[in-house]
Amino acid sequence: MSELNPEQRAAAEFLEGVAAVIAVPGSGKTLTMMERIGMLVKKHGIAPESILGLTFTRNAADEMRSRLVPVLGELASRVTLSTIHSFCYFVLRWEGRTFEILSGKDQMIFVRDLMKKMKVKDLSIGLVLSEISLAKNNLISVDEFKEIYAGDKTMLKVGEIYEAYDREKEKKLLLDFDDLLVEVHKILSNGKGVREKYRDIYKHLLIDEFQDTNPAQMEILKLLINPDNGSSFFAVGDDWQSIYGFTGASVGNILNFQSMFPQGVQFILNLNYRSSPQILRACQNLIQHNTRKIEKTLETHNPDGEDVVVLESSSEESEALNIVTEIKDLVEGRGYAYKEIGVLYRCNFQSRVLEEVFSQHKIPYHVQNGLSFYHRKEIANLLDYLRVISNPMSEDGDFALSRILNVPNRYVGKKFLRDLSAFAEKRGIRLYEALKEMPLEPIYVRKNLKEFNAFMDPLIEDSENLQPADTIHLLRSALDYDRYVTDEDVPTPDDQKIQNLDQLQLSAVRFKNIRSFLEYTESFEDEMVSDNKEGVHLMTVHKAKGLEFPAVFVVGLVEGILPSKKGDIEEERRICFVAMSRAMYHLYLSHSLTYLGQPAKKSIFIDEALALNISREPANTRQIS
Repeated sequence: MSELNPEQRAAAEFLEGVAAVIAVPGSGKTLTMMERIGMLVKKHGIAPESILGLTFTRNAADEMRSRLVPVLGELASRVTLSTIHSFCYFVLRWEGRTFEILSGKDQMIFVRDLMKKMKVKDLSIGLVLSEISLAKNNLISVDEFKEIYAGDKTMLKVGEIYEAYDREKEKKLLLDFDDLLVEVHKILSNGKGVREKYRDIYKHLLIDEFQDTNPAQMEILKLLINPDNGSSFFAVGDDWQSIYGFTGASVGNILNFQSMFPQGVQFILNLNYRSSPQILRACQNLIQHNTRKIEKTLETHNPDGEDVVVLESSSEESEALNIVTEIKDLVEGRGYAYKEIGVLYRCNFQSRVLEEVFSQHKIPYHVQNGLSFYHRKEIANLLDYLRVISNPMSEDGDFALSRILNVPNRYVGKKFLRDLSAFAEKRGIRLYEALKEMPLEPIYVRKNLKEFNAFMDPLIEDSENLQPADTIHLLRSALDYDRYVTDEDVPTPDDQKIQNLDQLQLSAVRFKNIRSFLEYTESFEDEMVSDNKEGVHLMTVHKAKGLEFPAVFVVGLVEGILPSKKGDIEEERRICFVAMSRAMYHLYLSHSLTYLGQPAKKSIFIDEALALNISREPANTRQIS
């Protein structure tokens, strides 16, 4: 306990009842939680098995476990630390429920097939799944959903799909991740004996990232809280870092904590150990523009640092080049390692320009928890089409053809590809030639592949004269590729995969022929540059949650991106706050005057954060043409 400051110690020593710990970025909340568990076990003799710690990601649960071991030693393994969804999964298993999980691509296919069966063609699968998920996370039943949207034809149609979706899952003993919450809520609500059982098992309940809870999770937590003397509920979070509203999270849970639990105690950890005073003043000034928040002041004992820097560029390309210049100064001039630098953006598609410019200038980088731009599946498939068009009579052409022959689905499987390869090897010809010479069965495969040849032949013949951007546009249109990659009848422009494809097309505009464009994209396959764990970290702001870097660049700070034109302005401001508060010593806020070839307006968040000199001197703005 000697490591803790007075506020942390007061929270860690909380024994029984209900408490909220409002912990600003970098204030040591995980340390405080782990020390509290240690205090419960070692000082008060609480059985480790009676403690349940919940969080939202497996990585966070694993980190809690690793941080608890030095505090409790072998006893740490006896404390239950889990994600909320994993806990609900095991509750259902313990209560004898038989089910399989429906998730990811399988869930998309399940809903797509259901919509086809219902002859629904004018709704996006993504919209349907999003609305159903939102309803379940708010514990809104099918009947309640239909009542809420009684006058809305589109949403009533979603309601019909919602009803059929639940019915079909029940027949097949399937549950999706949202169902885990709904079903556990039912069990705990309707069965007093079951509810009391789990309250008796877990007398001390802790939850991290409380600001990310949705209404269903909040109701489950309420049902698990043991009201008896000697029990406790300990919620840790920060309303300023609530950035998952799009998944159904409700910042209202933390904002309304004291009205939900009038007898509860509130602790505020506002001493930041991470950032310089200049960075914290910018963060504070930004977040003060939100109206729905818990008032607190960011404090630090860290020494003064440098002013926040604003980078203003003429275009996205010059913005990336500007960032490269600053990174070189940090590494070559100030002695930082590349891995100590984070470049954060709002949307995945924004990585494309950064990756290209970083590669050109030999700046090693790593795309955090994701694929680099040109390795993303929807991009790689189109590049393989270009490889076949450019040079089908080559080894590269063979590999590319084998990857795209069934993209979109032409009903050819692995056996067909093996047979095709064997036929080509026997004849001493390339796969594309073999495709024309080998007998094709059954009839539908023959028809599909003849259509493929008829489409590709003229493109191959004219490949030297084809513009790569025009060819990508043609492929997307002729193959109905956007619908294929999104699995949507009506793909939306803000779908991440569509945004990536638009970026690919934009990148290709600069090249006069397909071959030169392919040579350019293949330069990104140098793993020493594009997937170097020791390199600069490229990631979305959401992926950066919980991380910190000595130097942080927040890029693409233009109206329509950050803040997003579709997002709630207060949540968008919190997203920017989270991005800025990752920085320890150096913070750069970057924007361009044009975006996708159109004039762009600087994000309001820059002016809010640096408003007329929140530090002692005017904000350091560097303009790059």
